[in-house]
Amino acid sequence: MSFTEDLLYEKFGINKEITELVQETERELADRFHEQDEIKEANQYKVTDAFRKNRISDTHFAWNTGYGYDDAGRAALEHVYADTFGAEAALVRTNIVNGTHALSIAIMGCLRPGDEMIYCSGGPYDTLEEVIGIRGSGMGSLKEYGVTYKQVELKADGSIDIDAVLAAIGPSTRMVCVQRSTGYAWRKAITVDQIAEWASAIHAAYPDVITMADNCYGEFIDVKEPTQVGVDIMAGSLIKNPGGGLALSGGYVAGRKDLVDMVQYRMTCPGIGGECGLMFGQTRAMLQGFFLAPSVVNGAVKGAILCGEVYHKLGYDVRPEKDDKRSDIIQSVKLGSPEAVCAFCEGIQKAAPVDSFVTPVPSDMPGYEDQVVMAAGAFVQGSSIELSSDAPIRDPYIVYFQGGLTYEHSKLGVLMSLQRLYEKGLLQNM
Repeated sequence: MSFTEDLLYEKFGINKEITELVQETERELADRFHEQDEIKEANQYKVTDAFRKNRISDTHFAWNTGYGYDDAGRAALEHVYADTFGAEAALVRTNIVNGTHALSIAIMGCLRPGDEMIYCSGGPYDTLEEVIGIRGSGMGSLKEYGVTYKQVELKADGSIDIDAVLAAIGPSTRMVCVQRSTGYAWRKAITVDQIAEWASAIHAAYPDVITMADNCYGEFIDVKEPTQVGVDIMAGSLIKNPGGGLALSGGYVAGRKDLVDMVQYRMTCPGIGGECGLMFGQTRAMLQGFFLAPSVVNGAVKGAILCGEVYHKLGYDVRPEKDDKRSDIIQSVKLGSPEAVCAFCEGIQKAAPVDSFVTPVPSDMPGYEDQVVMAAGAFVQGSSIELSSDAPIRDPYIVYFQGGLTYEHSKLGVLMSLQRLYEKGLLQNM
């Protein structure tokens, strides 16, 4: 056994057969990993150029207080995001509490009573269902404010049904949306090229209709972002990809300036918009995290590819597969039972640097219809750019693996998930 194999067995209890399987798969993925490294390199240069263009200095790391008027660091941070994402403007704030909040203010800021919104990638992520008014009490939902909703399902191959979307647009349609990531669906993520084709078709036929992308989990996966290929506005979370593991909280909205202005007024109130908003001394961490994000995302993507291919070799259905073009950091594995899903998550939790001694169990969570089991021993609570996994407890029992601030930690998560399934007699074909 090699030194690493010895260490994995001694410190983590991972048996030799599992280690050899993962290391063999890793060698087979060398060319695939090289492709991801090229994307990382291009994105690192793109981010660095935005920092240089905006003359970032240590004065931008200074604290502000109270209302946050004239915060040069906050303004510089938002310019860096906008320039990197090829957008006219960006809103990047600590008081956007999560990705769902960022998406909500992006949608609600742009829509008015009587407008219609169409989701073009099937149903939205679970937590947006109550925002829209698909389920729940409806308090403050789009439905309560008189915004109507419909959705267009994806084609059988997982691509956007552009013809069906165009046919669904009516006189009251104001916004069409696409969710780039898989969410809790059994599909591949929608690629930037597919998003570009969709946005182009919408703008050609209906130039006044707003195109919006849920970009959660998608930043820095490709060399371009949705706003660089024609999407009017997009939103995401800072404790996912763009925070680079250093942002303590927050979210962003980026896109056309007139739309971002409307979103600012929704985030705070009319007349104030984005002129106020304390950053609580987080500007440095948010800028540094964004600078590191291409490298962090690269490690997470390679870990996801490794996870998918190892489980594929063992006979599990996975999405996406090894040679599929990636468009988010998530790897889905169909495990087939609640026991297997929980064992997988237990393995991820045991690999965590924080709360490794905790056992994740299914529980009710705000915004979710089903009980959810989540493994997330993270430095930042709920940070899914850090090694994590989660699964709704519903048939066919799919687990969603993502993150890892380094590739090696993501790989350890794969090893520990396999080991835990093996210990419980739930790992097939081994």
